[in-house]
Amino acid sequence: MKKVIFIFAVCIFLFRNLSIAQSNLDVDLNLISSCVACHGPNGISPNEDWPNLAGQKKNYIIIQLKNFKQGQRVNILMSPISKMLNENQMEDLANYYSNLGLK
Repeated sequence: MKKVIFIFAVCIFLFRNLSIAQSNLDVDLNLISSCVACHGPNGISPNEDWPNLAGQKKNYIIIQLKNFKQGQRVNILMSPISKMLNENQMEDLANYYSNLGLK
């Protein structure tokens, strides 16, 4: 478990300043950079244990983020991250990822 947290922290450090094309959406790149560490720069996860977000339905992403935030769904990485998100940020993330790969 400590290894996963360490890897996550390293990934956040490496990707925090990553420039990602906004694909015509108004989204905070710092917010996206937190997601990139696990879900990949294009919403395609490099790890089989983490889901792809590209093209995922907007409402599904929002519901899952809220479930993590409220403790209805628990994950060592996603639970603390989701607690830092407000509803507008959740919607921005959902808009961004739901539109990736659909052009």
